[in-house]
Amino acid sequence: MCGIIALLLSNPEIMASVELFEGLQMLQHRGQDAAGIVTCGYKGRLYQCKGNGMVRDVFNQENLQRLVGGLGVGHVRYPTAGSSSNSEAQPFYVNSPYGIVLAHNGNLVNAEELKNSLDVKAHRHINTDSDSELLLNIFADNLQQTGKFRIYEEDIFTAIKGLYEQCTGGYACVAMIAGFGIIGFRDPHGIRPICYGIRRSHEGFDFMFSSESVVLDALGFTEIKDIDPGEAVIVTRQAITRRKLVNWGELTPCIFEYVYFARPDSVINGISVYRSRLEMGEHLANQVMKECGKNSDIDVVIPVPDTSRVAALQLSHKLKIAYREGFIKNRYVGRTFIMPGQQMRRKSVRRKLNAMALEFADKNVLIVDDSIVRGTTSKEIVQMARDAGAKKVYFASCAPPVRCPNVYGIDMPSRRELVAFNRDNDSIAKEIGADMVIYQDLNDLIASCQKFNPHITSFDCSVFDGQYVTGGVTDEYLAHLEKDRSDLAKSSRESLQSPDTIGLHNFLHTSSQSYFERNGWNGVMGVNGVNGSN
Repeated sequence: MCGIIALLLSNPEIMASVELFEGLQMLQHRGQDAAGIVTCGYKGRLYQCKGNGMVRDVFNQENLQRLVGGLGVGHVRYPTAGSSSNSEAQPFYVNSPYGIVLAHNGNLVNAEELKNSLDVKAHRHINTDSDSELLLNIFADNLQQTGKFRIYEEDIFTAIKGLYEQCTGGYACVAMIAGFGIIGFRDPHGIRPICYGIRRSHEGFDFMFSSESVVLDALGFTEIKDIDPGEAVIVTRQAITRRKLVNWGELTPCIFEYVYFARPDSVINGISVYRSRLEMGEHLANQVMKECGKNSDIDVVIPVPDTSRVAALQLSHKLKIAYREGFIKNRYVGRTFIMPGQQMRRKSVRRKLNAMALEFADKNVLIVDDSIVRGTTSKEIVQMARDAGAKKVYFASCAPPVRCPNVYGIDMPSRRELVAFNRDNDSIAKEIGADMVIYQDLNDLIASCQKFNPHITSFDCSVFDGQYVTGGVTDEYLAHLEKDRSDLAKSSRESLQSPDTIGLHNFLHTSSQSYFERNGWNGVMGVNGVNGSN
């Protein structure tokens, strides 16, 4: 899961980098592994700054000032495809044709097939394992096939339509063509979110694309609209043009956005994330009453901060059981779900959360969390509650059991790493050390979201039911995915970065940095990309 953003200011003299930086900070919850911004300045010259780490670590006032130009693209990364290598930080750039920058959220199911086809037919070499670079090169190759010296909107729409016909998976993308404008498009099923808004300025109108509406709200953009499935939107300083390019899919958004990933103050596909989570708490309360009985011995409801807080509050209200904040969160530790490796996730739980004994001692507690995925975090939380003196620990999940891998951009790759795989509720409770585990019913979860936009007839619930809306997800593909993206595989890739390799990387980085500093660029790389040139 990643966060994407693109901005076009009506006044090219004003720098877009500051608001892109602010927007990425608001999308930090969607990715904490790497961040990047590419801007476009005078005569189509591109300026970039990206690297591993949080937004605040990658950017400072000095390098933001060097990101010249009134339009740009930004990205925060949490990797599912590829690795955590610094070279895979986005946005990606290709010079031919026209100078194109792209940032992407999602995952392609047919990446290997596409990579082979590009290499043989288009002679485009892919330098990383990231399918974002693959998407960029497919888009660029489709544009190059027009053979035109200048870029036209019709050619862009044709290129994106060709991309839809070639690429299978869930993806939302923002792109920038040097000296021309910005583009947003979404896969034919609308699995991953993207929206855009307009803001009046002294010179005209500013336009922004974002993964979530909260960014647009905070920066003063209005008339916020979601990009429809299979739709592309092109924004220049002269006009905004949107076109539905394919009609074979219907809106099937990822339901896990509402459960976990999105900020509660966002509205995605017309659904308030906050209100959907209140409704999840309402349905989960019914499930607790069903499994524990009306006269349960639960003394207190305690949420796992922050995502489950809204649902837990509504659940406690309906059950008429006291709600208490029993876990205090260290906000300077990242989200444990998106951390690589079980060992790191386990250590991070204790560093991130501290249990207050006065809320647990001699009580039967109901802990509410948004979901249970690998079970690592849940197990540590249950043990923390017991260490703080809880007599009984019940554990309720706002989501159903996660039993299947996600193939559309969420890091749930290996079935054997999912605690619910081949286990019933009693076995899961035993595994995480709880007295009882209570799961949300899938139909109730769907109803919690559908209530606020009845026009959405289906959601991507593949992690719960194994139904992959795009097709193309075979047993062979899932086996390959599990082999490539398990914690063991990721650990093996990380171990390949031996001290010698790291030393070589540092040498090359230092040499390159020195070269740019000698030429007055001080680490912010400017790349020439004049509109209309190959």
